Order: sequence, then structure tokens, then C-alpha cells
Amino acid sequence: MLVEITRINKDEVTVVSSLDIAETFGKEHRNVLADIRNIEGDISTAEFSALFHLVSYKASNGKSNPMYLMTKDGFTLLAMGYTGEKAMRFKLAYIKQFNAMEKVLIGKMKEREKGIAVRQALTKALQQSAEDERMHGHAYSTYTNCIYKTLFGMNASQLRASYGISKKENLRDYFSAEELDCVQSMESLVSGLVACGWDYDRIKSFIQQTNTKQLAG
Repeated sequence: MLVEITRINKDEVTVVSSLDIAETFGKEHRNVLADIRNIEGDISTAEFSALFHLVSYKASNGKSNPMYLMTKDGFTLLAMGYTGEKAMRFKLAYIKQFNAMEKVLIGKMKEREKGIAVRQALTKALQQSAEDERMHGHAYSTYTNCIYKTLFGMNASQLRASYGISKKENLRDYFSAEELDCVQSMESLVSGLVACGWDYDRIKSFIQQTNTKQLAG
């Protein structure tokens, strides 16, 4: 059984797939789909869309087939009809997994809030310095690219290309927790240096040397 975090309509949510449900409970996937569609007939379209998300998967024969991703509440509605001692054990195990993954998601949200505060501090420091005017309003992106180049060897555009994402998507959502922590630590350092009156070239040289020493250590 597999509960995972995925992005649906720009939001990250915990879900399980109808395929996984079928395999765990020993049911035909077409029957699980039928059970879900029965639920669709009993509730409003908006309620159903909030609980079940229709996607597709590629079968072993290469054919694209439908499946649903469902939230914890969607799973609860579906699993109500699955009875027996074995089914109860599976339901309890799924709920335990949902609860565990929701804690992970809450942690990610808190980390994202921390990241926003760090970026705001850097933006404010740049605005209060002469750098933003000197760089014609592009100081934040210039310094951010410097941080990315120092840590990853690529600027924002190159990182987006490596992940295969567009400018509309949040690049930081694709960083690991460790990578994100490194970016935020570097941004905090840069904010302090900007506030102390250091210029771009001096900061660039300093963070590159600092990162090299950390890698060597």
C-alpha cells in the first residue's frame, strides 16, 4: 500500500490510487472504479472533485487506462463498503499512512513558510541598499542566480531546464529538503552581508569560497 504526496491543481495533497486500493484489497480495478463512480452519483460534482481526481496510467500492454487518485476522505468513503477482518486491517494501515504523510506535508508547508520569510528578508535588504537601483530592479534575481550557481553550478533557467519545468512552476518545489535548507542558509548569509554594505562582487567571491570550504570539509 502506498500513500504519497502529489500536486493537484497547484496544491500538494496526500493521496492513494485506485490501482493501489485494488491490489491491496484483492479486487479487480474495474470494480474499484465502479465503486468510485457510484459515489460520484451520490454527491455533488464539487464534493466529488475535491475527493477524487481522475488521471491515467500506462498498462503493461502500453495502453493508457483511467485511474483515480483519492484523498484521505475519499478513501474513507470508498472503503466504507469494504468489510471483514482483513479489510479492517488494511483500512487501519492506510489511515496510519495517511496520518504519517500528512505530518510530512505539514513539515514541508512550515519549511516553505520559513523560505518565504528568508526571501522577504533578502528582498528587503537589497531594497534598502543601493544594489537594487544599481541593477535596475533585478538585484534579487541576480543574487539568487549567484546562490544557485554557487550551490548547484547552474542558474535558475538552467535548473528549470534540467527539471523540465516552465517559469510558471516554483523551482524550489523541486529541491530536496537538504538542497532547500542550503539555499535558505545561503540567502540568510547574503542578506546579512548586503545589510553590512558589501557589494555584489565581494559577496559572490565570499559565498563561493565558503561553499568550497564546506564541500572540502
